[in-house]
Amino acid sequence: MTSDFVKHRAGAPAGFFSAESAGLRWLAEPGVVPVVEVLDQGEDWLSLERFEETGPSAAAAVEFGRRLAALHDAGAPGFGWSPSASAFFGPLDAPFEVSAKSGSSFAEFWAVRRLHPLLSSLAGELTEDEEAVIASAVDTIGEGGFDGICGHGAEEPARVHGDLWAGNLMWTADGVTLIDPAAHGGHRLEDLALLALFGTAHLGEIFSGYEQAHPLPEGWREDLPAHSFFALLAHVRLFGRGFLGQTMSAARAITARGRALRG
Repeated sequence: MTSDFVKHRAGAPAGFFSAESAGLRWLAEPGVVPVVEVLDQGEDWLSLERFEETGPSAAAAVEFGRRLAALHDAGAPGFGWSPSASAFFGPLDAPFEVSAKSGSSFAEFWAVRRLHPLLSSLAGELTEDEEAVIASAVDTIGEGGFDGICGHGAEEPARVHGDLWAGNLMWTADGVTLIDPAAHGGHRLEDLALLALFGTAHLGEIFSGYEQAHPLPEGWREDLPAHSFFALLAHVRLFGRGFLGQTMSAARAITARGRALRG
């Protein structure tokens, strides 16, 4: 660490930096994975530790996978529960607020509180056929087939980072360090799906380390589109139709996977 790093945005939504601060502290609480330390904060800024990056390595990836499994296993009070009164998703310059309320199941949280509102926000941006394909996938998730993994019994709420793409991993001398969370109680596959969505260095080693610490049913990767679907829809909302092709492919995969899980 050489100095602090200050994130600043004039006119940030009320509670935005408080939510990030609370999320970082909540992820650090179990003491199982390095998380950037919050030094100070204000209404439109956040002061964080600054780290020197060392670059990815296979050994660090395996260890991060083990630690991520332990973080998830630390649990959460409920699906959708947030460590702050308000919750957000998206980049610093264009975040949008999401529900911070707990749902009774993953299906309720993901389909009702996250995906349906996001789909509604895209009204007028999609054709009727596009909306129908996406809505079918959301409804499939809402049926509860993804509450477990590969159709097995429902998962307990996990302590998830919530925006775990490669850009929110810092490869440091202390191991992979987490930054910029959208932390909440969720499904453990949410974080694994986002690691896979846009590519992460040594992804196979991360998954291997994870399964060493918390074995997963065979075929679990086929469930991942359902758990990255919110992030894909959010990219359509934030960045436009350039992400729609990938989103439509995921929607069709979700619907097909749902049929397979129902037998």
